[in-house]
Amino acid sequence: MTPSQALLGLVVAAACGGGGGGGGGEERQLVRIDGSPGVAPLVLALADEYRSSAGAASVHVATGLGASARSRAVADRTVDIAMASHGVNPDEIQRLGLAAHEIARTAVVFAVNASVSVTNLAREQICDIYSGRTRAWQLVGGAPGGIVPFMRPATEVDAEVALEHLECLRGLQVPAHVRVHERADEMAEALASTPGAIGVTSMTYVRQSGGRIRAIALAGVAPTPENVASGVYALTRRAMLVTKAAPSPAVDAFLAFIRSEAGARVIRDNGAVPATASR
Repeated sequence: MTPSQALLGLVVAAACGGGGGGGGGEERQLVRIDGSPGVAPLVLALADEYRSSAGAASVHVATGLGASARSRAVADRTVDIAMASHGVNPDEIQRLGLAAHEIARTAVVFAVNASVSVTNLAREQICDIYSGRTRAWQLVGGAPGGIVPFMRPATEVDAEVALEHLECLRGLQVPAHVRVHERADEMAEALASTPGAIGVTSMTYVRQSGGRIRAIALAGVAPTPENVASGVYALTRRAMLVTKAAPSPAVDAFLAFIRSEAGARVIRDNGAVPATASR
């Protein structure tokens, strides 16, 4: 998957060719995945890699389902897997005969356009940027230039995580000069294309941007995989897949790939930490 595909949040189908050798006509099994746009880039990368090793399976990933519809869609067999981050209700999962599988943790980061030279910000500096008190990068140790701040809606996961860990952002009335991006892919594209920009995103989008977006260390703590796994870097979101409690063979095979070393390698290469490595 190319960085532009990830940033634009394209819906892709990773169709895996039939097994080699022999005549056989294994029927293709489609694995339908839908849900969180924030989790989708990682799952898209996993599906792309799975293409070369999945035999007759076919994986289709979309991002049209809202949080309230995801579990019900799996229960009703509208989709086979729902992607989620927060808001997975254990009681509902059990009542609907489903299972939730955490596959990774990803750092939520304040990230900047590659044009910005700043590599670290204190929490108070971030809050001053979003309140409008600081509007130029040279005021926080960077090269001269205006700051273009972006934010996600307060109810979205990346913003929720940021607000949880930066007390000075809570209750802040977002000034008019702060542009709010509804979707995670829109935020990533805006960060990649806007000189001087800063915004809240995930390390997966940073890694898939091809160097157009850089993550900022927060109060001297970088969002490295080691710091995420140990809990030293606390701003993280989960990548979860919701399936039937007894998934189909095709779904089970995809989950097995994700849990394999090959799957773990894809997760690490895309800026996340496999669930088994997290604290």
